[in-house]
Amino acid sequence: MKYRLNSIVWEITLACCFSCKYCGSSGGRARENELTTEECLSVVKQLSELGCKRVNLIGGEVFMRKDWEEIVRALRDAGLRVTIITNGFLFGDALVDTLKTLQVESVAVSIDGPKDVHDKYRQEGSFQRADQAIRVLTEAGIPVSVISTLNAENVKRLPEMYRYLEPLPIFAWQLQACSPMGNAANGGVPWRFSFREAVDFVERHRREAPFALGIADNIGYYTETEGSLRGVQNGRFRFTGCRAGLTSLGIDSVGNVRGCESMYDERFNEGNLREKSLREIWEDEKAFSYNRGFQKKFLTGKCASCSVSAYCAGGCRSYNWFTHGKLYENIGCAREIPEEKR
Repeated sequence: MKYRLNSIVWEITLACCFSCKYCGSSGGRARENELTTEECLSVVKQLSELGCKRVNLIGGEVFMRKDWEEIVRALRDAGLRVTIITNGFLFGDALVDTLKTLQVESVAVSIDGPKDVHDKYRQEGSFQRADQAIRVLTEAGIPVSVISTLNAENVKRLPEMYRYLEPLPIFAWQLQACSPMGNAANGGVPWRFSFREAVDFVERHRREAPFALGIADNIGYYTETEGSLRGVQNGRFRFTGCRAGLTSLGIDSVGNVRGCESMYDERFNEGNLREKSLREIWEDEKAFSYNRGFQKKFLTGKCASCSVSAYCAGGCRSYNWFTHGKLYENIGCAREIPEEKR
């Protein structure tokens, strides 16, 4: 098979203790007919057989699924590395002890600004609980990172966030762009902001930061210090285009498979695990055609004339789609292109 599956993002439930204003999946209540424990264990087996290396579990909130521990244990027994993204609200000693016993590779806690901003978009008291989660996890020796979803309001507060995070023993801080999908599409979040502002912030602080500081794949691309902007200090890591359907994919809580779990639109579903095996979906020659069949001529707008477009391929497919309905043009790109070349 030409394409090798390295990692997946798996939404094991849509149940959540929050209903955040910018939640791309509109989490809150579990979907009807979410995959059963038996079906999830079958997914684990199929992932192992395809040679997948890492699984990133998300929700909703992962820990609101009663059998999450059984799923994680099966993944670990199959030799897969497991990371978890959480809002940090449900943490206690027992949960931390379980995560340590299961040898989860790392836990990412979502914090989206100083207390007033974070609680505004989530709920009162959520910042304090997230902060507590970071502290109890790191005290237990579990590697912790922080993910911040940026919008026009909290991007202005990045210096404050840096001062808050600087003394904490986290290993990474990732900045990602809020995308107008799910709850964020309802007009309650000022999702438009300057990518350049985030890039400049990382450029100013990445060398001095006591943790890896970087931007996610939906911010960029190919500015002057591209090689050092994605959390790797050696200056050699560059965005090489959307990996959806090439090396990664997403699975939702009812078994829909798509190239990326952020491509939260039914038109990007490649199949359902109750109808086809994961191998059948992954090895289908017609699947994930937006990336597997990509050609430079598909690029539109300023991406079509950009000198590095063959490398970034127009950036993040999900962000592109939800911001303006085009897959091959990024309207927020921070790269400056001389006017005469556009």
